[in-house]
Amino acid sequence: MHSHDGIDWSTWIDRLRGADELAADALRQVAQRLVRPATRVVLDVGCGAGGMGAAFAQALPAGGTVVLVDAEPELLRAATAHVRAVGSDRVDVRAVQADAADDGLLELAPRADLVFASSVVHHLPDQQRGIERLAALARPGGRLALVESGLEQRCLPWDLGLGEPGLQGRLSAAGGEWFRQLRTAMEGAVRLPVGWNRALTDAGLGDVSSFSYLVDHPAPPTDGARDAVLRWLSGMRQVAERWISEPDLRVVDELLDEHGPHHVGRRDDVFVLAAHTVHLGTAPG
Repeated sequence: MHSHDGIDWSTWIDRLRGADELAADALRQVAQRLVRPATRVVLDVGCGAGGMGAAFAQALPAGGTVVLVDAEPELLRAATAHVRAVGSDRVDVRAVQADAADDGLLELAPRADLVFASSVVHHLPDQQRGIERLAALARPGGRLALVESGLEQRCLPWDLGLGEPGLQGRLSAAGGEWFRQLRTAMEGAVRLPVGWNRALTDAGLGDVSSFSYLVDHPAPPTDGARDAVLRWLSGMRQVAERWISEPDLRVVDELLDEHGPHHVGRRDDVFVLAAHTVHLGTAPG
Protein backbone atom coordinates (compact mmCIF):
# COMPACT_ATOMS: atom_id res chain seq x y z
CA MET A 1 0.00 0.00 0.00
CA HIS A 2 1.46 3.37 -1.03
CA SER A 3 0.82 6.54 0.93
CA HIS A 4 0.27 10.05 -0.39
CA ASP A 5 4.02 10.46 -0.91
CA GLY A 6 4.33 7.26 -2.94
CA ILE A 7 6.28 5.41 -0.23
CA ASP A 8 5.32 1.80 0.43
CA TRP A 9 5.57 1.88 4.22
CA SER A 10 4.87 -1.85 4.53
CA THR A 11 8.45 -2.44 3.36
CA TRP A 12 9.83 -0.24 6.16
CA ILE A 13 8.88 -2.40 9.15
CA ASP A 14 12.41 -3.65 9.85
CA ARG A 15 13.90 -0.19 9.33
CA LEU A 16 11.37 1.45 11.63
CA ARG A 17 11.79 -1.25 14.27
CA GLY A 18 15.56 -0.83 14.20
CA ALA A 19 15.22 2.94 14.62
CA ASP A 20 12.84 2.41 17.55
CA GLU A 21 15.28 0.09 19.28
CA LEU A 22 18.13 2.55 18.88
CA ALA A 23 16.03 5.41 20.25
CA ALA A 24 14.26 3.39 22.97
CA ASP A 25 15.79 5.21 25.95
CA ALA A 26 15.02 8.62 24.46
CA LEU A 27 11.45 7.59 23.56
CA ARG A 28 10.81 6.46 27.13
CA GLN A 29 11.96 9.84 28.42
CA VAL A 30 9.72 11.65 25.94
CA ALA A 31 6.72 9.53 26.94
CA GLN A 32 7.35 10.22 30.63
CA ARG A 33 7.53 13.94 29.88
CA LEU A 34 4.30 13.98 27.85
CA VAL A 35 2.16 11.70 30.04
CA ARG A 36 0.67 13.71 32.89
CA PRO A 37 -0.96 12.30 36.05
CA ALA A 38 -4.43 12.79 34.55
CA THR A 39 -3.54 11.24 31.18
CA ARG A 40 -5.61 8.14 30.56
CA VAL A 41 -5.92 7.89 26.75
CA VAL A 42 -3.05 8.38 24.31
CA LEU A 43 -3.61 8.38 20.56
CA ASP A 44 -0.49 7.54 18.53
CA VAL A 45 -1.22 8.55 14.92
CA GLY A 46 1.15 7.12 12.34
CA CYS A 47 2.37 4.60 14.89
CA GLY A 48 4.96 2.96 12.64
CA ALA A 49 6.42 -0.16 14.20
CA GLY A 50 5.14 0.74 17.66
CA GLY A 51 8.24 2.08 19.41
CA MET A 52 6.59 5.20 20.78
CA GLY A 53 3.37 3.33 21.52
CA ALA A 54 5.39 0.92 23.67
CA ALA A 55 6.94 3.86 25.52
CA PHE A 56 3.47 5.27 26.21
CA ALA A 57 2.27 1.85 27.42
CA GLN A 58 5.07 1.89 29.98
CA ALA A 59 4.49 5.51 31.02
CA LEU A 60 0.70 5.38 31.43
CA PRO A 61 -0.82 4.43 34.77
CA ALA A 62 -2.49 1.03 35.00
CA GLY A 63 -5.85 1.07 33.31
CA GLY A 64 -4.78 3.58 30.65
CA THR A 65 -5.39 3.17 26.94
CA VAL A 66 -3.03 3.42 23.98
CA VAL A 67 -4.79 3.76 20.62
CA LEU A 68 -2.55 3.02 17.64
CA VAL A 69 -3.49 4.55 14.30
CA ASP A 70 -1.95 3.86 10.92
CA ALA A 71 -3.13 3.65 7.32
CA GLU A 72 -0.82 0.72 6.54
CA PRO A 73 -2.35 -2.53 7.86
CA GLU A 74 0.94 -4.45 8.08
CA LEU A 75 2.54 -1.71 10.15
CA LEU A 76 -0.55 -1.50 12.34
CA ARG A 77 -0.51 -5.24 13.03
CA ALA A 78 3.20 -5.21 13.86
CA ALA A 79 2.85 -2.18 16.12
CA THR A 80 -0.16 -3.58 17.93
CA ALA A 81 1.56 -6.89 18.67
CA HIS A 82 4.66 -5.08 19.94
CA VAL A 83 2.81 -2.64 22.20
CA ARG A 84 0.58 -5.35 23.64
CA ALA A 85 3.65 -7.42 24.48
CA VAL A 86 5.20 -4.45 26.29
CA GLY A 87 2.02 -3.21 27.95
CA SER A 88 0.97 -6.65 29.16
CA ASP A 89 -2.31 -6.32 31.04
CA ARG A 90 -1.49 -2.90 32.50
CA VAL A 91 -3.00 -0.93 29.62
CA ASP A 92 -5.62 -1.42 26.96
CA VAL A 93 -4.11 -1.38 23.45
CA ARG A 94 -6.43 -0.67 20.54
CA ALA A 95 -5.77 -0.46 16.80
CA VAL A 96 -7.49 1.84 14.29
CA GLN A 97 -6.74 1.70 10.58
CA ALA A 98 -7.19 5.23 9.29
CA ASP A 99 -5.51 7.83 7.11
CA ALA A 100 -4.35 11.01 8.84
CA ALA A 101 -5.11 12.89 5.62
CA ASP A 102 -8.76 11.82 5.64
CA ASP A 103 -11.52 13.45 7.70
CA GLY A 104 -12.78 9.93 8.32
CA LEU A 105 -10.09 9.75 11.00
CA LEU A 106 -12.31 11.95 13.17
CA GLU A 107 -15.04 9.31 13.11
CA LEU A 108 -12.79 6.30 13.60
CA ALA A 109 -10.46 7.47 16.37
CA PRO A 110 -11.56 8.34 19.93
CA ARG A 111 -10.80 11.65 21.58
CA ALA A 112 -7.68 11.52 23.72
CA ASP A 113 -5.86 13.30 26.51
CA LEU A 114 -2.72 13.21 24.37
CA VAL A 115 -2.55 13.00 20.59
CA PHE A 116 0.92 12.15 19.33
CA ALA A 117 2.17 12.10 15.73
CA SER A 118 5.85 11.62 14.87
CA SER A 119 7.08 12.43 11.34
CA VAL A 120 3.53 12.19 10.04
CA VAL A 121 2.36 15.68 9.10
CA HIS A 122 5.10 16.38 6.55
CA HIS A 123 3.87 13.35 4.58
CA LEU A 124 0.32 14.78 4.29
CA PRO A 125 -0.76 16.78 1.23
CA ASP A 126 -2.30 19.62 3.29
CA GLN A 127 -0.15 19.86 6.40
CA GLN A 128 -2.14 22.64 8.09
CA ARG A 129 -5.40 20.78 7.61
CA GLY A 130 -3.68 17.67 8.94
CA ILE A 131 -2.68 19.50 12.12
CA GLU A 132 -6.22 20.82 12.53
CA ARG A 133 -7.56 17.29 12.14
CA LEU A 134 -5.16 15.96 14.77
CA ALA A 135 -5.95 18.86 17.11
CA ALA A 136 -9.65 18.02 16.86
CA LEU A 137 -8.89 14.59 18.32
CA ALA A 138 -7.64 16.12 21.56
CA ARG A 139 -10.17 16.40 24.39
CA PRO A 140 -10.77 19.86 25.88
CA GLY A 141 -7.58 20.64 27.77
CA GLY A 142 -5.84 17.74 26.07
CA ARG A 143 -2.65 18.15 24.09
CA LEU A 144 -1.29 17.53 20.61
CA ALA A 145 2.40 16.65 20.28
CA LEU A 146 4.04 16.63 16.85
CA VAL A 147 7.59 15.43 16.23
CA GLU A 148 8.83 17.35 13.21
CA SER A 149 12.13 18.86 12.07
CA GLY A 150 15.05 18.99 14.49
CA LEU A 151 18.55 18.21 13.21
CA GLU A 152 18.94 15.43 10.68
CA GLN A 153 20.91 12.33 11.47
CA ARG A 154 24.70 12.44 11.21
CA CYS A 155 26.69 9.24 10.84
CA LEU A 156 29.94 9.71 8.94
CA PRO A 157 33.31 11.36 9.56
CA TRP A 158 33.89 14.42 7.39
CA ASP A 159 36.78 12.72 5.57
CA LEU A 160 36.25 9.02 4.90
CA GLY A 161 39.48 8.52 2.99
CA LEU A 162 37.42 7.82 -0.13
CA GLY A 163 36.48 10.40 -2.72
CA GLU A 164 36.15 14.02 -1.70
CA PRO A 165 35.61 14.99 1.96
CA GLY A 166 32.18 16.16 3.05
CA LEU A 167 30.13 13.30 1.59
CA GLN A 168 27.50 13.44 4.33
CA GLY A 169 26.74 17.09 3.61
CA ARG A 170 26.26 16.40 -0.07
CA LEU A 171 24.02 13.42 0.68
CA SER A 172 21.95 15.59 3.01
CA ALA A 173 21.55 18.24 0.31
CA ALA A 174 20.49 15.55 -2.17
CA GLY A 175 17.98 14.20 0.34
CA GLY A 176 16.54 17.69 0.74
CA GLU A 177 16.08 18.02 -3.00
CA TRP A 178 14.44 14.59 -3.14
CA PHE A 179 11.99 15.63 -0.44
CA ARG A 180 11.23 18.96 -2.13
CA GLN A 181 10.34 17.18 -5.33
CA LEU A 182 8.38 14.52 -3.44
CA ARG A 183 6.15 17.20 -1.95
CA THR A 184 5.88 19.06 -5.25
CA ALA A 185 4.66 15.91 -6.99
CA MET A 186 2.21 14.97 -4.23
CA GLU A 187 -1.39 15.20 -5.39
CA GLY A 188 -3.20 18.02 -3.65
CA ALA A 189 -0.04 19.29 -1.95
CA VAL A 190 -0.37 22.59 -0.11
CA ARG A 191 2.65 24.48 1.15
CA LEU A 192 3.05 25.22 4.86
CA PRO A 193 4.94 28.53 4.81
CA VAL A 194 5.26 28.92 8.60
CA GLY A 195 7.08 27.20 11.43
CA TRP A 196 5.47 24.39 13.40
CA ASN A 197 4.70 26.62 16.38
CA ARG A 198 2.73 28.97 14.14
CA ALA A 199 0.94 26.04 12.53
CA LEU A 200 -0.16 24.72 15.95
CA THR A 201 -1.36 28.17 16.97
CA ASP A 202 -3.23 28.58 13.67
CA ALA A 203 -4.93 25.24 14.41
CA GLY A 204 -6.47 26.82 17.53
CA LEU A 205 -4.10 25.36 20.12
CA GLY A 206 -2.74 27.32 23.06
CA ASP A 207 0.30 27.16 25.33
CA VAL A 208 2.41 26.21 22.31
CA SER A 209 5.95 25.15 23.18
CA SER A 210 8.65 22.78 22.03
CA PHE A 211 11.54 20.69 23.28
CA SER A 212 14.11 18.49 21.61
CA TYR A 213 15.63 15.13 22.42
CA LEU A 214 18.82 13.47 21.25
CA VAL A 215 19.49 10.05 19.84
CA ASP A 216 23.21 9.85 20.53
CA HIS A 217 25.37 6.79 19.93
CA PRO A 218 28.97 7.93 19.58
CA ALA A 219 31.84 6.03 18.00
CA PRO A 220 32.96 3.33 18.33
CA PRO A 221 29.52 2.02 17.34
CA THR A 222 27.56 -0.76 18.97
CA ASP A 223 26.10 -3.39 16.65
CA GLY A 224 22.77 -1.57 16.78
CA ALA A 225 24.34 1.76 15.85
CA ARG A 226 26.34 0.15 13.06
CA ASP A 227 23.14 -1.37 11.66
CA ALA A 228 21.48 2.05 11.85
CA VAL A 229 24.30 3.61 9.85
CA LEU A 230 23.94 0.92 7.20
CA ARG A 231 20.16 1.47 7.04
CA TRP A 232 20.65 5.21 6.80
CA LEU A 233 23.27 4.99 4.06
CA SER A 234 21.25 2.45 2.08
CA GLY A 235 18.19 4.69 2.30
CA MET A 236 20.20 7.73 1.22
CA ARG A 237 21.55 5.72 -1.72
CA GLN A 238 18.00 5.22 -2.93
CA VAL A 239 16.73 8.77 -2.53
CA ALA A 240 19.89 10.66 -3.50
CA GLU A 241 20.83 8.76 -6.64
CA ARG A 242 19.49 11.43 -8.99
CA TRP A 243 21.02 14.32 -7.08
CA ILE A 244 24.64 13.36 -6.35
CA SER A 245 27.64 13.08 -8.64
CA GLU A 246 28.86 9.82 -10.13
CA PRO A 247 32.06 9.90 -8.04
CA ASP A 248 30.02 10.31 -4.84
CA LEU A 249 27.68 7.53 -5.91
CA ARG A 250 30.65 5.21 -6.42
CA VAL A 251 31.90 6.01 -2.92
CA VAL A 252 28.50 5.20 -1.44
CA ASP A 253 28.47 1.90 -3.32
CA GLU A 254 31.92 1.06 -2.00
CA LEU A 255 30.78 1.83 1.54
CA LEU A 256 27.76 -0.45 1.10
CA ASP A 257 29.69 -3.32 -0.51
CA GLU A 258 29.88 -5.86 2.31
CA HIS A 259 32.51 -7.85 0.44
CA GLY A 260 34.69 -4.86 -0.37
CA PRO A 261 37.58 -3.38 1.62
CA HIS A 262 35.74 -0.15 2.45
CA HIS A 263 32.49 -1.52 3.85
CA VAL A 264 31.10 0.99 6.34
CA GLY A 265 29.94 -1.88 8.53
CA ARG A 266 33.55 -2.57 9.49
CA ARG A 267 34.46 1.00 10.41
CA ASP A 268 34.86 1.92 14.08
CA ASP A 269 34.49 5.67 13.48
CA VAL A 270 30.83 5.84 12.43
CA PHE A 271 28.16 7.04 14.85
CA VAL A 272 24.51 8.06 15.15
CA LEU A 273 23.59 11.56 16.28
CA ALA A 274 20.21 13.18 15.67
CA ALA A 275 17.99 15.74 17.38
CA HIS A 276 14.21 15.52 17.14
CA THR A 277 11.89 18.36 18.12
CA VAL A 278 8.51 17.87 19.80
CA HIS A 279 6.01 20.69 19.20
CA LEU A 280 3.27 20.79 21.80
CA GLY A 281 -0.07 22.61 22.00
CA THR A 282 -3.13 22.46 24.24
CA ALA A 283 -6.74 22.24 23.06
CA PRO A 284 -9.15 24.87 24.43
CA GLY A 285 -10.80 23.78 27.68
